[in-house]
Amino acid sequence: MRTHSRRALLGAGIAAAGSGLLTAGSPPAAATDHRTRRPYPDGSRDSLGPHGSPGSRGSGHDTPRGYVDPAGPEVVEAERRRGTGPVRRFSLTADQTTFDLGGYTVDTWAYNDQLPGPEIRVTRGDRIAMTLHNRLPQSTTVHWHGLHLRNDMDGVPDLTQRACKTDHSFDYVFTASTPGTHWVHPHVGVQVDRGLYAPLIVEDPDEPLSYDKEWIVMIDDWLDGVDGVTPDEVLEELNKDKPGGAMGHGEMQDEMQMGGRAGGRSSTARALLTRHSQHRKDDFAANVEHPFHLMNGRSPDDRETFRAKPGDRIRIRLINASGDTAYRVALGDHIMTVTHSDGFPVEHKKTDSLVMGMAERYDVLITAKDGVFPLTALSAGKSNNKTAQALLRTGDGEAPDPKHRPKELRSGGIGADKLKAAEEVRLSNHTPDRTIKMDLTGTDEKWDWAINGEPYTPSQRYPVREGERVRLVFHNKTKMWHPMHLHGHTFALPDGGPRKDTTILLPDKKVCVDFDADNPGLWMVHCHNIYHSESGMMTVIGYRS
Repeated sequence: MRTHSRRALLGAGIAAAGSGLLTAGSPPAAATDHRTRRPYPDGSRDSLGPHGSPGSRGSGHDTPRGYVDPAGPEVVEAERRRGTGPVRRFSLTADQTTFDLGGYTVDTWAYNDQLPGPEIRVTRGDRIAMTLHNRLPQSTTVHWHGLHLRNDMDGVPDLTQRACKTDHSFDYVFTASTPGTHWVHPHVGVQVDRGLYAPLIVEDPDEPLSYDKEWIVMIDDWLDGVDGVTPDEVLEELNKDKPGGAMGHGEMQDEMQMGGRAGGRSSTARALLTRHSQHRKDDFAANVEHPFHLMNGRSPDDRETFRAKPGDRIRIRLINASGDTAYRVALGDHIMTVTHSDGFPVEHKKTDSLVMGMAERYDVLITAKDGVFPLTALSAGKSNNKTAQALLRTGDGEAPDPKHRPKELRSGGIGADKLKAAEEVRLSNHTPDRTIKMDLTGTDEKWDWAINGEPYTPSQRYPVREGERVRLVFHNKTKMWHPMHLHGHTFALPDGGPRKDTTILLPDKKVCVDFDADNPGLWMVHCHNIYHSESGMMTVIGYRS
């Protein structure tokens, strides 16, 4: 039986196992079929899968007249401006596997038979050449969450690429220009609520921070394989009373539903739902009760231990990779100094705990004390109030009980609204050229999540033009909270707030964010609660050609 890797994500400068460094201008990973490929405007070509069918860079959806095509000349020119550094080669294989979650065995899907998947680490300006091999029973993609990258590499099926089919491969090739803590995950259905995620670190060659050690921590809620239930079945149960069911990504939907159904388990899927939760007193109320919460793929009963020396200065890169859970995070008996949010530097701020929505990332610095200390993530808004946990060990002593909750969690934690962007990454003062209103709509009862009352279709477009300063006005008109994510860009929170790609919208609240339209293409905006987005709460910002 295969179990998850015991590796600790420790060292700065580590690249994914098996990756290689090529000289600038070298070709990307070789395709498995060497027949003629169709050229693109930048001189690149389709890579063909093992059966000769294209792992195509085409969107799989006709771009409406007047909009930039995801592989069009505007996209090629934007990529040219990002430059070309050394090429770093990686490989991810998405496959079915079995993991032991601390005494409970589940069948699931993962990258390279690891949970989390292998670390991808490059330096700003490097050119990533990564081949995805799909061994899953469904088509899949890779989305590079947080990166300002070329549009046809963004990993959204039916919009920026054709999904990679079973037993085929797809080559992602682009320049990594966005330093910071990021991650990769699929953008097909609810696949991210399995084990398909991995850390992505883009190092800054001008990094001003100094520290002795680095610890990457991916936090995740888990239900896949518990009593045989899959995330697809949970999504289907949530949407069972809605005509047409879940939205999905176009042609992918029938495939996902077929992959998700397994009769006789609907009662278990139903038992995981909290659609009429009594916990609305918590702003972070959720819809799904995940039975387990993990740190770096391990439950509190099988905790990872990070080892250091007393006095070590440790950079902890925190990533919320969950599908439906906000977390309050604290390190027992330590104060954290927040240095980055979603990869961008902030004015340093000390805190005893953080609150993290799905897909958010925070970098913190701590000075390690002598002893054994629990790093704990408390699930927010869940009736079971379970935790994920790992240990920092710098000396002798008995580890605290896995159910121990550090006193630092009592404050509730600070979020991005309490932070300010570092001076060097603040947007220039500029009156918005365009304002786009996005009302978040829907209810638990009807399960009709949408933006401006319109559930997602790939043909949706909110137009912008390159060079504009754009203001998005998010108004949450629902009784649930939503972490809203913009692909291919970062926005600034109001009043000098941090640069981010994901921001929390609490119930009945409004947040205005600004971004510069400097990356042409078709870009998703969506809630990163995967059960909300795949039920309709997503749309597209499209650059006019």
